[in-house]
Amino acid sequence: MAIDYQNLRNWKFEDRVDRYTARDCMIYALGLGYGSDPGKEGELRYVHEEGTAVVPTFLATIGAPNGWAADPATGIDWVKILHGEHRMTFHAPLAAAGAVRSQTRVTRVVDKGASKGALVVTVRDISDADSGEPLATVEHVSFCRADGGFGQGDESPEALPATPEREPDQVVLLTTLPQQALLYRLNGDLNPVHALPQMARAAGFDRPILHGLCTYGMAARALLQACAPAAPQRLGAIAARFSAPFFPGETLRVEIWRDGDNLRFRALAHERGTVVLSNGVASLAH
Repeated sequence: MAIDYQNLRNWKFEDRVDRYTARDCMIYALGLGYGSDPGKEGELRYVHEEGTAVVPTFLATIGAPNGWAADPATGIDWVKILHGEHRMTFHAPLAAAGAVRSQTRVTRVVDKGASKGALVVTVRDISDADSGEPLATVEHVSFCRADGGFGQGDESPEALPATPEREPDQVVLLTTLPQQALLYRLNGDLNPVHALPQMARAAGFDRPILHGLCTYGMAARALLQACAPAAPQRLGAIAARFSAPFFPGETLRVEIWRDGDNLRFRALAHERGTVVLSNGVASLAH
């Protein structure tokens, strides 16, 4: 079954309300490697129940319409879908416990050609379920490798900027545990490719890979560590392209270029020198 542009463009998602606690925020932070050195008090507050600090990208784990692309009515060959890019804009600080409302819509369906696949872009507006205050906007770009050639489509989203050619201004190295993916999956992404060796091999990897959104959250951790260590609420936006798999146990090297409050970054598997997040861009709010 091929993509039906109008059907997919007008896909209906149910609004959802999700409640979370400080424990959920702490599990997320542990999945990103916070607390790996319990002596670092600046990081300890992300994984302790007293005055819990929240990593803004925690919202990537709440309220997403899981598995919708596997519905046969979408026309998407979901087995071959990849998470291409992820873009988040934050509108207000997130409390350590509360309830959020998520409203998702398809904003673009891009036909790249019969042999080049398609892009499907969803936008999720997240607000406080009680007050209605906007909290974040999440744009998820899916690369549907087997679904191009349906003949009608939207323009591609604006391209993320290229990595600067000069040396980075700052470099942050973050270690990961061999069981990092097993920790991160407690946030709700139970895809077996991140846990079961046989499923990873079937997908073409020699061992389970780390969740792309874990690597993305670790990049946010590195940016906060380098540029706003005492104020996670200053992260105004972050976006990046997923370029290659990252394996638990590797070291993530995040290279950062600063232009005032505007940041560019990329992340590499340090030991292999492979770029795993590219075209990274972020901003800091005052």
